[in-house]
Amino acid sequence: MSIQLGQKAPDFTLYNTDKEQVILSNLKGKNVLLLFFPFAFTGTCTKELCSTRDNLSVYQGLNAEVFGISVDSPHSLKRFKEDLNLNFPLLSDFNKDVSTAYDTIYDTFSLGLKGVSKRSAFVIDKEGLVRYAEVLENASEIPNFEAIQNCLKELK
Repeated sequence: MSIQLGQKAPDFTLYNTDKEQVILSNLKGKNVLLLFFPFAFTGTCTKELCSTRDNLSVYQGLNAEVFGISVDSPHSLKRFKEDLNLNFPLLSDFNKDVSTAYDTIYDTFSLGLKGVSKRSAFVIDKEGLVRYAEVLENASEIPNFEAIQNCLKELK
């Protein structure tokens, strides 16, 4: 079932690239931007996350914590983060639990790969409610960052 605006965001615990747990419910009181992406080291993912890196001050100014999430291993994500000099956490959903909970997972992706995260964006407000949800079927598209920023401005 797809995520509906106004619903409580599914809670999760994932590991970041420093092998530290990130628990969504512990972020209550802050707005959160979750950016699911298919794979590290691919063209569109690199473009999306570098754009986010270059605009991180905008999101911080809107009291938002930003997280990138993919089904890559923490080790792969650590290298990806280092190579791109990303300034926000990447979280490993290697077991695909969170991508499944957010209904943002391909049954079958390119090359017949199964269980890859769809490129998507979710804004979660300070109370843990979903205020923006965009799930893209076409992995070569990127989320509407202008709409995301407008949503965060309304929550500030």
